Amino acid sequence: MTRRTALEPVTGPVVDRDAERRTRPELFDELLQDPATRLLALWRGRTLARDAALDLISPDRQTTALIRVYLGRTVVGDVPVIAVTLTDAAAAELEPDESRWVSLREAGATFGETDYALFTEAVAIANWHESHTHCPRCGTPTVVEQGGWVRRCFVDGKEVFPRTDPAIIVRVLDDTDRILLGSNAMWENNRWSILAGFVEPGESFEAAVLREVHEEAGVVCTSPRYLGSQPWPFPASVMIGFEARAVAQGEVPTRPDGQEILAVRWFSRDELWAERDDLKLPMSLSIAHAIITDWYGGPLDEPPRPRQTTA
Repeated sequence: MTRRTALEPVTGPVVDRDAERRTRPELFDELLQDPATRLLALWRGRTLARDAALDLISPDRQTTALIRVYLGRTVVGDVPVIAVTLTDAAAAELEPDESRWVSLREAGATFGETDYALFTEAVAIANWHESHTHCPRCGTPTVVEQGGWVRRCFVDGKEVFPRTDPAIIVRVLDDTDRILLGSNAMWENNRWSILAGFVEPGESFEAAVLREVHEEAGVVCTSPRYLGSQPWPFPASVMIGFEARAVAQGEVPTRPDGQEILAVRWFSRDELWAERDDLKLPMSLSIAHAIITDWYGGPLDEPPRPRQTTA
């Protein structure tokens, strides 16, 4: 079973995060005594997998954990799941074969929807814990509470909650339905993707779309239209996908910013196919890949399908 693409509709959550239960002081004692509970082991952002699925472990195999987080209960099967972040020694004791530990980037596209959701949630919350070990006001170490979803300062009792950074990602089209792709300065040669950037304070998603496209590519666009979203815990983002149209007609000039984006270019579907052996496009796991594929009209490893026209 493969995960649905980022643009396909989701009828409801596949993991019930069971937030009302997080405040129970005896939460982990209860969960670990429940034979239905499963643990998602995390080691350096990786987890155990088998046959394109998460290899969740039973509570009797638990080992010393740096952090425990109650992820919630699966909607299908009603399975409680705890993420446990392990030390090097504990991970080696649990599974010494490092090839069985996989990252979200490596394995996420092969997972079913529930496994993908659990792994993404676990990686995101683990990344937050790693970067929020001390109070942002006074520097005092914080204590983990509420099932792993809150950290509290010992000195003033201030509670620190997980944060997610919103970033827009946009498919810009011209009046001939070509797509605008950019090449980032941090990427290898000839890797291309749609434009993206973080939302600034006090800015709407739609305003961020217009600003980022103009800043990075020198293109004025309009009519941002929401397409879909994807959590992207690298380290703590959610990607909000849009489509927008270039305002100028005909051959729309581009101007890469020269710092973050070194090159921008308009591609037709036929050009994307003709240059497929040279172009490096986003990985299949990403919303960028899903947005490009949605525009292309089919798998990127197949010729573009004839476009339907109206009389």
